[in-house]
Amino acid sequence: MNILLISMPDVAPVIMHESAFHMPNHGIASIGANIDSGHRVHLIDLIRKRRQVRRYLTRTLEKTQPDLVGLSTMTWQYATCVKLIKLIRRVRPGAKIVIGGYHATLMYEEIAASEDAGLIDFMVRGEGEETFRRLVNALDGKDRMETIPSLSYKQGNDFVHNPRGELLDLSRIKLPIRDKRRLTWGYHIMNRSVEVLETSRGCTRNCNFCSIRHMYGRSFRTFSIDRVMADIDDIYHTRKVRWIFISDDNLVLDPERVIRLCDAIIARGYRKLHFVVQADCITMARNEEMVRKMALAGIKTAFLGIENASKKNLQAAKKGDILEASRQAVANCHKHGIMIVGGMIFGFPDDEEEDIIANYQFLKSTGTDTAYCQILTPYPKTGIRQELMAQGLVTNPDDYTRYNGMWANVRTRHMDSDTLQYLFWYHRQKVLGWWEPSERVRGQGKLWTSIWLYFFRPLLKVILGRTQRKYGWRGRFEREMANQAAVNRFQDLEGL
Repeated sequence: MNILLISMPDVAPVIMHESAFHMPNHGIASIGANIDSGHRVHLIDLIRKRRQVRRYLTRTLEKTQPDLVGLSTMTWQYATCVKLIKLIRRVRPGAKIVIGGYHATLMYEEIAASEDAGLIDFMVRGEGEETFRRLVNALDGKDRMETIPSLSYKQGNDFVHNPRGELLDLSRIKLPIRDKRRLTWGYHIMNRSVEVLETSRGCTRNCNFCSIRHMYGRSFRTFSIDRVMADIDDIYHTRKVRWIFISDDNLVLDPERVIRLCDAIIARGYRKLHFVVQADCITMARNEEMVRKMALAGIKTAFLGIENASKKNLQAAKKGDILEASRQAVANCHKHGIMIVGGMIFGFPDDEEEDIIANYQFLKSTGTDTAYCQILTPYPKTGIRQELMAQGLVTNPDDYTRYNGMWANVRTRHMDSDTLQYLFWYHRQKVLGWWEPSERVRGQGKLWTSIWLYFFRPLLKVILGRTQRKYGWRGRFEREMANQAAVNRFQDLEGL
C-alpha cells in the first residue's frame, strides 16, 4: 500500500517572521516509522511549501499515487486541512482519507456531525502509532476495524467511534522517519538546521488553558535514556544536524531523570550540539543543579511558561503563585548561560489596560531574552473555555482559524475583544520596545543577530517610522493586523 502522511502549512508567527522557524512534524514521522513493513510511506511537511501548496501537493500526489492519505491537524489548522482534503479528492479520488492530531482527538464527534464528514473516511484519536498501524493492516485485510481502539470509521454514511485505547508502551515505539521517505527538507531555526526529538509524553500539571490531557490524560511517560541517545545519535551522526528541538510538553517533570539524561549526553562528547526545550518555572527554580547539568549537556534555550504577573490570573489558570519562581528560574538559567523565552498570556476576565502594562513590565523585569506573548484562547474542551463561555466572555466561539494565540477571541469585563487586541499590540511596542539580543542570544546566532541589529532593525525603524507618521498608532496597528491575517491565507487553495 502507498501511504502519504501530511502536516499542515499554517504557522503562528508569534516571536518573529513566519519563515524564521520551520521544524519537521514529529507526529507523522513517528506514525510513519511504526507502520509494519511491506508498505511504501512518504512524509510531507507543508510548512516547507507554503508558497506553492496546491502545485506541490498535486505534483506529489500524481507522483506517489497514495492509496491512503493521513493528515495531522491542530484545531486552528483544520480549515486548511479540509481544503487539502478536497484537493486530494480531486487529484486522487480513490485514496482513503484519515485525519489525526489534536483536532480529531478533541472534536471527533463534532466533525462526524459536520458537512465535512463526507470527505473523511477515518479519524485517529489520541496517540496515533498503534491505531494507524492497525488501520493500515485492516485495509490490507489483516485486521478488523471494529477491534481497533481509538479509531473512528465509517459504517454507511455515519461514523462509528471505537472506545479510546490505553496509553502506548513507549518502549515499543520505533525511531521517527528522517530519511528520504521525507519528501520535504530544509528545516531550520533561523539559519541553523534543526530536527525534533521526543524524550517523554504528557504532563501532570493542572493548567486549565491547555488541551494536552486530551491526548495523554494527566500522565507522564518517558522513553528510556538508551532510546533517547539512539535518537540523538541518528540526528547528530546520520543527519549531521546540530540543533535539536525537544518537543516534550515539560522536559523537567522528573529532575533526577533529566540529570541522568544530561550525564549521558555529556558522556557522548558531542561537539556544538544545541538543544531547545520547554520547562516549567517551579522545577527550574528549585533545581539549580539540574539547570547546571542541562547547560553542560548543550541545552542553550528554554521556553518557560511564566504566564502572567497577576496572582489572581495565575490562580484562574490553575498555575498557582509562581511569580518568584519565575524570577528565580530565569536567574538560574542565566547563571548557567541558558537563553530564556518567556511565555505570557493576556486577556483574563478581570484584565484592564493597567494589567496588560503590568504583565509586560513584569516580563521585562525578569530579564528574559525574548518573549512569546499570547492572548488567552478558549481552546475546545479546555476548562478555561467552559468557564469563559459560562461568563459570556468568548466573542468568537466558532472560527477556529483564529485559535492560535495571536487573536483576541475573548473579551474581559473591562475591554471588548477589539480593544484587547489593540492594547495587547500597543503596549508590547511601548513597554518591550525594539528587541535587543542579549549576549546569550548573540552567542547562539552571531550571523542572524548581526543581520537583525545592523540591517533589518534599522530598516524597519525607518519603514515603521514613516507608517507611524502617516497613519498613527491605530492605523499602523490595523495594517499589521491585516498582514497577520494574511499569513495563513493560501490563495492557491481558495475555491476548494
